[in-house]
Amino acid sequence: MRLPRRVLLPVGAALLSLALVQCKKQEPAPEAAPVQVRTQPPQEQAQAPATVSDVLKAPRPQGGEYLGLYLVDKKVGYVFNDLAPVPGRSDRVRSVNELHFKAQVGARLSERVHREERIYESRPGGKLVAFTIEQRGDGGNQTLVGTVTAGGMSVVRKRPGLPDETVNLPATTEVVEDADQVRVALLRQTNVSGSAMDGTDLGTYKVSTTVQPAEERLISGVKVKVGKAVSMSEKEKVPVTAWVAEDGRLLELEYGQTMKARAEPEEMAKRLDMVEVFGLTRVVLPKALPPEAQAIPGQVKLVMENLPEKFQRDTYRQTYQAQPDGRVLVTLSARPPEPRKLAPRPLKDPEGGENLKSSIIVESDSTQIRELATQLVGNEKDAYSAAKKIVEWVATNLKKDYGASADRATDVLRQRKGDCTEHSLLTVSLLRASGIPARRVDGVIYMVNQDGVPALYWHEWVEAFVGEWTQMDPTFNQVVADATHFGVGQEANAEITPLIGTLKVVEVR
Repeated sequence: MRLPRRVLLPVGAALLSLALVQCKKQEPAPEAAPVQVRTQPPQEQAQAPATVSDVLKAPRPQGGEYLGLYLVDKKVGYVFNDLAPVPGRSDRVRSVNELHFKAQVGARLSERVHREERIYESRPGGKLVAFTIEQRGDGGNQTLVGTVTAGGMSVVRKRPGLPDETVNLPATTEVVEDADQVRVALLRQTNVSGSAMDGTDLGTYKVSTTVQPAEERLISGVKVKVGKAVSMSEKEKVPVTAWVAEDGRLLELEYGQTMKARAEPEEMAKRLDMVEVFGLTRVVLPKALPPEAQAIPGQVKLVMENLPEKFQRDTYRQTYQAQPDGRVLVTLSARPPEPRKLAPRPLKDPEGGENLKSSIIVESDSTQIRELATQLVGNEKDAYSAAKKIVEWVATNLKKDYGASADRATDVLRQRKGDCTEHSLLTVSLLRASGIPARRVDGVIYMVNQDGVPALYWHEWVEAFVGEWTQMDPTFNQVVADATHFGVGQEANAEITPLIGTLKVVEVR
């Protein structure tokens, strides 16, 4: 178990691109190489636009700016951001965003570099025309080079030692103002809405920024007036609050109450202390869970503090009861799916098709994934029986190895090792390829680690629709995820992040 990488990275990405300020390998991740900007030949270069976007009019530090990245007040990395005209191309704008993450997770060092460079037209409403996304370290090394046209995006995926792959995706509606909605909104003193392409799954999501009343903050011992704005993405669903000085300096970004980025000089921002994420983010229990929590069927009751109402949605596994003191009684239960509800595959997705889609991450339509799914499932018609075969194969054929992370299902299949995120990703891909709607579930699971402390640790497992929804855990070979699993999010987005470091269990019943 661990705090899912696909939770940490969206948090960093949100701090990089949501409020866009411009400013599990053991070897250290190499520094991202400079990206070469592809410009048109001189005869094709456009003339400078008569007017330029407000994103270029908003004040900002020249040369970019650095921010230290803190998880529960412990430094885990830094970000760098910059936005400026492309040298020699007044009709183009370049946005650069970098995330550097480093932390100890159990016995392994996790280090990741995620760098994005986006090129836009500089006119008002200028389109995104090209991008380069580089990933190094935990999760593997790859570069995505994209060209955007009115008809779609052509993305070339480059990986060391492997042939290049080209993927064609729908066009994005992202425009140059979306590269820094916060500063645009503060310049205009009005709310701004638009969209942004996500740097991990390359999907485009709606983003809006709301201007808040200005505040006074103590900066270097002096009270100064600062602008404030709050951004929200339909993907992350967590507010990102930004405070910006009148001269355009970004002072702080706050992602929920858990993750913050603070303005720091370059030398200080790059100074990373070693943080152990397991101990920092786990939810310690007042006593061990009873044996019936791990039985099938099984049940356990927990009294929790700091569980926001939006997470209190009753399901077939989890129910919530408000207590007079403001706490919440959570009942977790587990049972096999009811035989009378089981259905043959392929099944329709009861939620409209999203849980059957292939994507640049899930890759359920790839030849390798489909061939393996056919091999594992064979002629089995019963969806639940087929799902069990897939879970059992992943559990027994993937080596449990934190230092072998991968962000794509085909990479997981190729290396055949990883932790909970790799097990869940490959399982969901094989389920969808077999005609079984499936999705990943983020949450916590009960463990007593080497220090003997009973606690809930962040984890990822899967949920499959086999006539009714059922949760399964391929990491621990559970064809029914037991009642020690408390799910709080889906599809590995960062909505759960505000719970990290704040959620408490005060009673076990």
